[in-house]
Amino acid sequence: MIFYLSWVEYPTHFRQAMPRLRTAPADLPESLRNVVEYRKSGLSLNHVVGCPLDCGYCVRHLFQNFEMKQPHLVLSDSEAVDLLVGHWAFRPHTTPIQIFNRATDPFLPGVKDHLLETLDRLDSRGLTNPVLVITRWKIEPTDVARLERLKNLRLTVLITWSGINDDRIEPVDSLHAENSLRVLNENTARTKSILYWRPLIAGLNDSDEHLNRALALSSLAGATVFTGLFHRAEIREYLRLAGVPDIYPQIARRKILPAETEMRVLSALKDRPIFRKTSCAVAYLHRTADYNGHYGIREICDICPPEQVARCALAHRRPELSRVRELAEIAKLDADHIDIDERRIEVSNSSEQQRYFIQHTLNYQVHDQAHPHLYGRHGRAEVGWK
Repeated sequence: MIFYLSWVEYPTHFRQAMPRLRTAPADLPESLRNVVEYRKSGLSLNHVVGCPLDCGYCVRHLFQNFEMKQPHLVLSDSEAVDLLVGHWAFRPHTTPIQIFNRATDPFLPGVKDHLLETLDRLDSRGLTNPVLVITRWKIEPTDVARLERLKNLRLTVLITWSGINDDRIEPVDSLHAENSLRVLNENTARTKSILYWRPLIAGLNDSDEHLNRALALSSLAGATVFTGLFHRAEIREYLRLAGVPDIYPQIARRKILPAETEMRVLSALKDRPIFRKTSCAVAYLHRTADYNGHYGIREICDICPPEQVARCALAHRRPELSRVRELAEIAKLDADHIDIDERRIEVSNSSEQQRYFIQHTLNYQVHDQAHPHLYGRHGRAEVGWK
C-alpha cells in the first residue's frame, strides 16, 4: 500500500499559503451536499468535507468521500448556521448539535477557522443548546482561548483516542490526542472535555498496556466514553485492500464491542467516571439529564455515578401517546404503530432522523420495531455476546 504525505503534515509555510478552503466540487455526492443531518448525538452540521487523516475505519467510506483528502467548503458558515437553526427538527436550547463529525476533523488547519466561526455565530444568537465537537487532531492553547469565550452554548470537546499503532488502520499518532487532552485540562474552565476511547477492537487495542494508558489519560478529562467498531462492508473491504486481516468475522449494522472487552475496560477504569453512551457523559459534565433518555434502559446506568442516575431519574417521564403522535406527524413518520412502555417508545418503518428527533424532544428512547434493542447489549451488535 502506498502512503502519501498528508496535507496536515506539510511544513507550516506551505499550509499558510492556502488559508482558505476550496469550494466543494459540483459532483459531490448528494449525501454530503445535505449539510444538516440528524444523528444520535444531535443535529449534525457538516459544511466542510474532506480529510487527510486516512483512518481505515472512518465512516466516510459510507459516504463515498474517503478519497477527498483536502477539506472543501460546501457552504459559508453563515449559510450553514441559517440552515441548521431553520431545520424542521431544530429546537432552540434543546436540540443537541454536532459540528464537523461526519466528513472531516474540526481542528484541521483551515477547518478549525470555520469551526470557531460557526460556534461564535451560534453563541451570538443566545442559544444554550449542547454542542459536541469530536477531534483526534491537535488543539492549541489559542484554540481553547477562543472556545472559552463562548457564553451560552454548552460545549463539550471529545478527544478521540485509540492507542492503535498499526498505520494501515490508523496512521494518526495517538500522541496528538494525548497532547490535546493535556491542553484542554490545563486551559479550560467553561469548556468540558471527554476522553473518547474508540474504536475499541478486541485483540488490537484492549491489552493491559492500553488499559493502563487509558486509565492515566482519563485523569485529564472530565469523563471517559468507550465504544466499539463499525464493521460495515465498505470498511472491511478497505482494510482488506490495505492488507489487514478481518478484524471480526462478521459485518454488523451496529458497533461491535464484545462483552469480554467491555468487562475488562470497566474493571480497569472502575474508579473513574466512565460511560457507555456519549450523551450520558455529556449530561454528567453539564449536570443535566441525558437528552437521549437512556435511563429507560436501566442496565446502561449500572456504571453511571449515583448523582447522574438521580438526575436522569427525576427527568424520566413516560410520554403520553398523543404527544408522541404529534411529534411523529412533525417528523412525517407514519404513526400507525406506536407502543410505549417504561423503557422505550417503539415505532415502525422509521428513519434515524425521525426517531432521534422524537427521542431528543422527549428525552425518551425511541426504537424501531425492526431493530429491537436486546437486553444488556446497550444498542450494540450481538457479535461477542452470548
